[in-house]
Amino acid sequence: MKSKVFYSNGKLLISGEYVVLDGALSFAVPTKFGQSLTVETIEHPKLIWNSIDNNGLTWFTSEFEIKNNRVLKLDQYDDISKRLIQIFNTIRSLNPDFLNNNKGYKITTKLDFATNWGLGTSSTLINNLAQWAGVDAYTLLENSFGGSGYDIACAQHHTPITYQIKNGKPLVKPVEFAPDFIDNLYFVHLNKKQNSREGIKHYKENKQNSNYVIKEINTISLEMIKSNALEDFENLITKHEYVISKITKQTPVKAMLFEDYPGSIKSLGAWGGDFVLATSKSDPTEYFKRKGFETVIPYKNMVL
Repeated sequence: MKSKVFYSNGKLLISGEYVVLDGALSFAVPTKFGQSLTVETIEHPKLIWNSIDNNGLTWFTSEFEIKNNRVLKLDQYDDISKRLIQIFNTIRSLNPDFLNNNKGYKITTKLDFATNWGLGTSSTLINNLAQWAGVDAYTLLENSFGGSGYDIACAQHHTPITYQIKNGKPLVKPVEFAPDFIDNLYFVHLNKKQNSREGIKHYKENKQNSNYVIKEINTISLEMIKSNALEDFENLITKHEYVISKITKQTPVKAMLFEDYPGSIKSLGAWGGDFVLATSKSDPTEYFKRKGFETVIPYKNMVL
């Protein structure tokens, strides 16, 4: 039986973390690492699910029954199974014809990146499933995981973008970002995955009036994209970190972990985990390794 294959890019949010939820203009990039979804039709009305990591190892497997136009678990529930059932039944509410042909499917997902990298295991899955089911990925995200939707935009685009929520709708614009200092930008993984839903909750609980902050972040985002000098870009990073630290009452990552670092460092996405962006005039890998952070990836090796 012929299989269908869908693919979505991973994501990194360079500017606008948290405030993107409230309409700030953010700068985001799709990554060279993503996730594929392969679908094969089978005769029995069930879903056989298999998730494979970047090393080719199965990290999740399960079976579901398709009964009375709903997806049900055949055996013991777990958190991932519950989430998948929620996603499938949300898709069914958006497209009642989906999974409505008395057939079943063998579904295989394959990640290009480590599961703890935070490049969008969930968003790439949502976008792939939306492509398969013929539903709007932003609506599916909103009705399942929630979030701003910038990760869906990255899943669908192959260049850096600006992303903004205007009147409740995503506004996505491809942009060019190829400054002379691009070889001075590195992504460093902090050895843990940050739950973005927890980060968002913390932001919502602590944020002050965000209107003036949004204006500042909008300006910083646009200046980052246009920036031609490394020093200017570093100043923008520092300013961005200060603005977000004030609104979220969190300590910037450089002050917390890398006070002696000679370049600039910026948190990405939800503060406290995943990747940070570091600037350096020479390869900073040894510095970060001494601190216990082994994964240091040059910008050009990470971003599409």
